Amino acid sequence: MAAKLTEIRWHGRGGQGAKTAALLLGDAALAEGKYIQAFPEYGPERTGAPVQSFNRISDQPITIHSQVKSPSVVVVLDPTLIGTVDVTAGLTQDGVIIINTNKPASEIKAKLSLNGRKLFTIDASKIARETIGMDIPNTPMLGALVKVTGLLSYETVMDDTRKKIEQKFKNKPEVIEGNLKAIERAYNEIKSD
Repeated sequence: MAAKLTEIRWHGRGGQGAKTAALLLGDAALAEGKYIQAFPEYGPERTGAPVQSFNRISDQPITIHSQVKSPSVVVVLDPTLIGTVDVTAGLTQDGVIIINTNKPASEIKAKLSLNGRKLFTIDASKIARETIGMDIPNTPMLGALVKVTGLLSYETVMDDTRKKIEQKFKNKPEVIEGNLKAIERAYNEIKSD
């Protein structure tokens, strides 16, 4: 029986935390004993430039070492990329796309040819502004991805993310709690089409 390999592609703009989200997801998967890869694709490294990050998660060793070409999950941190970047490129037929937007799913669906693929929307920017105090939608999108995919347990993601951000923001408890609250809200507020 072939091992199940889940490939994820994150789309965002420089400064939105796509790389950090992929690393946090990878670390949480590792905490659950899974095999992981988490890596960014670098282009022009400037704030606002389109960026991609990737994850591979499996219960078996991962022997592929290339860019993710056929993801089963696509996460879009910035909805302005739709129409500029082909966010659905290579998305598997039974794939899932999660988009940070305040627009109705029907409007997003009309812009994309999903053909049976599942669309989920969440206003991660609003959640980030309300919990973290700035529009950095990566942790809310992480919460949405965990809920939609069921790849990892919510508890593992929360515990592991707490440990990681406590190291980085040890003197900023409001940032730690804000990010954890952002994950929790998105986990609970994600909507499907």
